[in-house]
Amino acid sequence: MSSQVSVQHEDFDVGAETAGLSRGRSDTGAIASFLGLVRGDGALAAMTLEHYPAMTEKALAGIVAEAESRWPLLAVRVIHRVGRLLPGERIVFVGVASSHRQAAFEACAFIMDYLKTRAPFWKKEETPAGSRWVDARESDEAALTRWA
Repeated sequence: MSSQVSVQHEDFDVGAETAGLSRGRSDTGAIASFLGLVRGDGALAAMTLEHYPAMTEKALAGIVAEAESRWPLLAVRVIHRVGRLLPGERIVFVGVASSHRQAAFEACAFIMDYLKTRAPFWKKEETPAGSRWVDARESDEAALTRWA
């Protein structure tokens, strides 16, 4: 099993990250991925994500470990960016490789649902009217119930 978690300011290459999930393997039957972008709906000018590095990386590794215990995975790659990001910029990548598509799909969705609600990031939205810190949405919390 190969898993890697990165919390970084730098952008990433989606193609390279996806290709890395099966590089050197012949047992990969499926790769599922999720790419999250900063949504520029309304008047959002930017989003700033802050975190405590050791805490955040440990929490993300725990989420990946939980997915690995639930599904037969071959590789997992999670990248979450921090700092000030503009609408349209990449913010998160989750890639999951498995021998079977259902495991890849489910594990990818599980990891993303937990990232949205349990990863220790603090998000501040900037608009022309000012800045405000935002919490996880009720719909994000509700999505976790399917994994209980």
